Amino acid sequence: MFKTFQNAVERRFDKELLRVEAWGKGFRVRATERAGFLPDSFGTLLPAAPDGEVKIELRDGEAFITNAKITCRILDNGELKFYSADGGVLLEEYNRTRNMYVSSSHFESALEILSRTFDPLQAADDFKLTVRFEASEDEKIFGMGQYQQPFLDVKGCIVELSQRNSQSSVPFMISSRGYGMLWNNPAVGHVTFGKNLTEWVAESTKQMDYWITAGDTPAEIEEAYADVTGKVPMMPAYGMGFWQCKLRYQTQDEIMEVARRYKKENIPLDVIVVDYFHWPHEGDWTFDEDYWPDPAGMVRELKEMGITLMVSIWPTVEKDSVNYLRMVEEGGLVRTEYGKRTAVLGNACVVDVTSPAGRNIMWETIKKNYYEKGIRLFWLDEAEPELSGYEYKHYRYFAGPDVEIGNMYPREYARMAYEGMQAEGQENIVNLIRCAWAGSQRYGALVWSGDIDSSFKSLRNQLRAGLNMGLAGIPWWTTDIGGFHGGDIHSEAFKEVLVRWFAFGCFCPVMRLHGFRAPFKKPLSTTGGGKQCSGAENEIWSYGPEVFEICKKYIFLREKLRPYIESLMQEAHEKGTPVIRPLFYDFPADQKAWNIDDEFMFGPSVLVAPILYENLREREVYLPEGSWTDTNTGKVYEGGKAYTVPAPIEYIPVFVKTECKDIFGI
Repeated sequence: MFKTFQNAVERRFDKELLRVEAWGKGFRVRATERAGFLPDSFGTLLPAAPDGEVKIELRDGEAFITNAKITCRILDNGELKFYSADGGVLLEEYNRTRNMYVSSSHFESALEILSRTFDPLQAADDFKLTVRFEASEDEKIFGMGQYQQPFLDVKGCIVELSQRNSQSSVPFMISSRGYGMLWNNPAVGHVTFGKNLTEWVAESTKQMDYWITAGDTPAEIEEAYADVTGKVPMMPAYGMGFWQCKLRYQTQDEIMEVARRYKKENIPLDVIVVDYFHWPHEGDWTFDEDYWPDPAGMVRELKEMGITLMVSIWPTVEKDSVNYLRMVEEGGLVRTEYGKRTAVLGNACVVDVTSPAGRNIMWETIKKNYYEKGIRLFWLDEAEPELSGYEYKHYRYFAGPDVEIGNMYPREYARMAYEGMQAEGQENIVNLIRCAWAGSQRYGALVWSGDIDSSFKSLRNQLRAGLNMGLAGIPWWTTDIGGFHGGDIHSEAFKEVLVRWFAFGCFCPVMRLHGFRAPFKKPLSTTGGGKQCSGAENEIWSYGPEVFEICKKYIFLREKLRPYIESLMQEAHEKGTPVIRPLFYDFPADQKAWNIDDEFMFGPSVLVAPILYENLREREVYLPEGSWTDTNTGKVYEGGKAYTVPAPIEYIPVFVKTECKDIFGI
């Protein structure tokens, strides 16, 4: 029944082939009802040798395999159980069957619910896959990517495994029970972290594939995961300061006027952004010279001011684009199962970045029209991609149907730009992108949280989204400071949202101001780069003198923190450590820390307590064990307690470990 290899155990029974293989500091677990497994390149795992000696034992009709701090027990009915180094059960499959062929040690049930179900899809080589695990009532679950909901602990949640604007499915979870698990499958589906059952579903796939590890701390689990999926490059120096952006600077003169004012005011500015529809047609991937007459000169002048230019890219191609025909001829566009190709904004097709041809044509054009003009930083927008209605069963890629492989699209989009820039000899590559899947981080993906609304409710959601993205292995994350939709620059209520968000943004991995502000501006023309409207001004001086002074203060604070931020980026690069993380990441023995979802650690030494509600001028802050100094007042607090601290509009509560207070110059 069992077949053993140097680092793996296989079980073939009836229709199912099961393989448990030591992989890094954990196991890759695969099962299929096909003749064999897909190539090892399926999913996102990198090749990884076991962490030391692997022990395999066959005993009483069962198999045991141990690697690092985790053991997998394969029962005689094929059910799986995972144990920690001290023998405690970490995770076990949910099986409610009676099996006449084996004498299982598991209890029998008349329910006939299998732990792994492959439901064949008619006239296809795929299955609807369901994998079930026993639920633990005392378990907390974190990670899984970015979702627009207020929960840090996703236990009790149904989590959609699909990409949407402002939603990133990065299916790696960390459990309070001491294990981490990656659902290594790009199929559209969902997972239910129920009270009575944990259930993973892939709507269309050829095999089950997941990776599991165990560790004594969340950091140990996170680092083991980064080892098998990849780590971010080192963040370049220009990524660590302040980024200025709006929807949308309409002309070269307009953006240069803004940059020159920052320089004149002596306000540090690292990056300024040319947003979308600066091109003649979608898919041209070039500047419309009527509005952007000298891109190379623009880049040179900005560089002389110490400012890096970032340019927006969309993976969309109109029929009038110079690249449309070649894309069609070489199979570089996403197809539909029925009807016309057009899928975005009613008029454009989508580049198939799972196709080598699609990636090559896109990068060749970007290189010629942007890169060779000195642009080294790109904003990879529409990365889900935002197909009309997210009709996953209606679209097909080079790599397979959307419903089967679609979640990998943002990773391949990031790969397109990363590998092109790498081939030019560029190092420390970073590109802003609106979505991610597991492994996106190794292609320099800086994920932002999409087109969110401008409200305190949205700010609360972004905090939890950012923390869970970091735990899901995406340490580079940011938001549109102030939100994207709904902010009126003359509204006092919005100004409060903006100020509190700006303070939060100072302690995010990247500090970037963006938004589509009201009142809107009319288009400049009806053609090319002039046909899109613009939002109101969105510079820090656009909101009056009080807001200006507060924002300026936080920009200069960000500058003061540069050496510390650089150390955080180095740790993310070397170990996969999240730049921002929940309190329990750094204080896993503190049980109270596991319940805190409105504070976070900015690296190991700085605790941030953002203001997440309107009209709030004080808040309660829990401080873990140790001595903490309030960076705003200089007051020292004893840890292990909660305190009510002031939070006037000009600052949010931020604490530093007292022994590290020189970070802030205290």
